[in-house]
Amino acid sequence: MTEPLLRPTGADVDAATANLANTAIRRTPLDVSQRLSERCGRTVYLKREDIQVGRSYKVRGAYNLISLLSDEEAGRGVVCASAGNHAQGVAFACAQRQIKGTIFVPTTTPRQKRSRITKIGGEWVELRLLGTTYDESSTAAIRYAEETGAIYVHPFDDPRTIAGQGTVAHEIFEDAEEKPATIIVPIGGGGLVSGIATWVKEYHPEVRVIGVESAGAASMIAALEAGQPQTLPKIDSFAEGTAVARAGELTFQITRDLVDDVVSVPEGAICSEMLDLYQVEGIITEPSGALAAAALRGYVKDLPEGPVACIVSGGNNDVSRYDDIVERSMIHEGLRHYFLVTFPQRPGALRGFLDEVLSDGEDIVVFEYTKKNNRETGPALVGLEIESPDNLDALLERMAQSDLDIERLEPDSPAFRFFL
Repeated sequence: MTEPLLRPTGADVDAATANLANTAIRRTPLDVSQRLSERCGRTVYLKREDIQVGRSYKVRGAYNLISLLSDEEAGRGVVCASAGNHAQGVAFACAQRQIKGTIFVPTTTPRQKRSRITKIGGEWVELRLLGTTYDESSTAAIRYAEETGAIYVHPFDDPRTIAGQGTVAHEIFEDAEEKPATIIVPIGGGGLVSGIATWVKEYHPEVRVIGVESAGAASMIAALEAGQPQTLPKIDSFAEGTAVARAGELTFQITRDLVDDVVSVPEGAICSEMLDLYQVEGIITEPSGALAAAALRGYVKDLPEGPVACIVSGGNNDVSRYDDIVERSMIHEGLRHYFLVTFPQRPGALRGFLDEVLSDGEDIVVFEYTKKNNRETGPALVGLEIESPDNLDALLERMAQSDLDIERLEPDSPAFRFFL
């Protein structure tokens, strides 16, 4: 029978808090979001880990683990795998302690994160791109550790990492004017939610801890449903900071025993929350950083009375991604729709579509059409933006009455993914 993995305790989190004190790691602010507070009818705090060192909470766990290494272990160097945020934490700790580190990241890691890793770590880290997911990079990093003797700094499934991440909860309860009744935490591998739940349930057991996963990478929910970690055959890496195909063994056990609920949020809702955080609060988050706040868009049921604390877990986002973020948000909100329209190849065909099908407030945002020789008709990809989801039925009715052949592309269809 497999021995249970060693779990961290609330005292371990307290020790990690002391360990991180008087270092360059920041005590991040706990801000009240007026927008979210009005939406939920209660105070909603945002724990601003997006402005942490490396713009992510991950530095807490990485620094705590590396600072606890013996001189002999430190001399062997460290290695890690990461989608970007944990790597920045490891790079920071390596530079601070002057320990050689080798960092494996997936090729899908945004350029902004990769450049930050090398800048933070400087001469002390070597960056290696391998695989398209965190799990592939992790396999390579573990193999490297076995071959070289380097210490593997796990991003979530190590009690020292988990204790470091739990320091977020310690700060929340020291800084909140009103003690939170609920804490909402993003989940990738589960290190952050495990650390927070470990500390909260030991000292404030009445407080609910809710985990949130991206719907495209809900590995912890799969583990909870199966009773043990499962490897998802495919994940959506859009929210790359939490795009983990398999939850950790230790973090699964802690989540199963201590976390009150785990919910998933679709990527489109994450994008909508990212835009609201930017436009209203002026907060730039990565997709995973908006997960906890996005859960308040109707995905958390039966919130108890009392304040809510949401962890804004990271702010590493490429500006170049915002076109995709806006697109996903508009589709999710029902404001942007795509169609294949077969036009007769004759003058005035498009004018008829504009006059007979479209109405006020309905704009063409995409139009791709190539005239074919010796053809009577030609298809066009048409993207339409409408003012309200309530206007869609009237638009579809006018399309049905048109003599044009119009096919709607559903967001979950293979044709939609092919064209867009």
